[in-house]
Amino acid sequence: MKKSILITGCSSGIGLKTAKLFQQNQYRVIASARTQSDVEQLQQLGLEALLLDLNSDDSIHQAAEQCLEWVDGRLDAVFHNGAYGQPGALEDLSREALRQQFETNLFGWHELNRLLLPSMRKAGSGRIVFNSSVLGLVCMPYRGAYNASKFAVEAYADTLRLELWETGIAVVLVEPGPITGRFRENAYQAFQRHVDPERSAHRQQYGRMIEHFTKQGPTTQFTLGPETVADKVLKAVESKRPKHRYYVTLPTYLFAYLKRLLPTTAMDELLRRG
Repeated sequence: MKKSILITGCSSGIGLKTAKLFQQNQYRVIASARTQSDVEQLQQLGLEALLLDLNSDDSIHQAAEQCLEWVDGRLDAVFHNGAYGQPGALEDLSREALRQQFETNLFGWHELNRLLLPSMRKAGSGRIVFNSSVLGLVCMPYRGAYNASKFAVEAYADTLRLELWETGIAVVLVEPGPITGRFRENAYQAFQRHVDPERSAHRQQYGRMIEHFTKQGPTTQFTLGPETVADKVLKAVESKRPKHRYYVTLPTYLFAYLKRLLPTTAMDELLRRG
């Protein structure tokens, strides 16, 4: 019997690459996306796909029920990937903007876990893999909402791992740095929805941010393709004793090391310049 995995946020980038990789490795992949058109595109690729909007409890409950029905109540793994970045200085972001960031990047994942964990507990095994970020390890300016959501994911996953230690269910964090995909495009759309740069004290810095968002191609020489993250997810799911954290890209390794080495003042200066 094929092992099964549910992957959120499969319309492009990391989610899509991960779904294809697991499909190639003979897994039964349940791929999810937020819009019906994306679900249909995933189905055209030969994937089992369902609609899942992480901002909607009804959508999450329907998707979880459908997924468990498809796999006869035996889901082996879930990869929490669906997320976005909300840029902007914290003083320019409304409470609603922060709420939306956490609804997608944390609360939706939490609700999905609550619905899937009983089946994993019954089986006595399972893997819960979270796609975090280098910005769950260190903070960069003008990424405050995203920083906060990813720091929260780190704490959430660490706590869940402690609470599930006797169940046979492993909890893993994958921590990418810069990865090619639609992340910048989606972040720019979120910026336009919630920030008025012309009325902000940070408008000069926003000009540089917008150049970054709209630049074609990789923005740094350290940018890797989404397949590098997919490879780490496969290792996390297939390893008999998975690591608690899998770093992806040189900046993630570097900042994780420097955070332990440098005093806060030196780290702040480095991150401000970055």
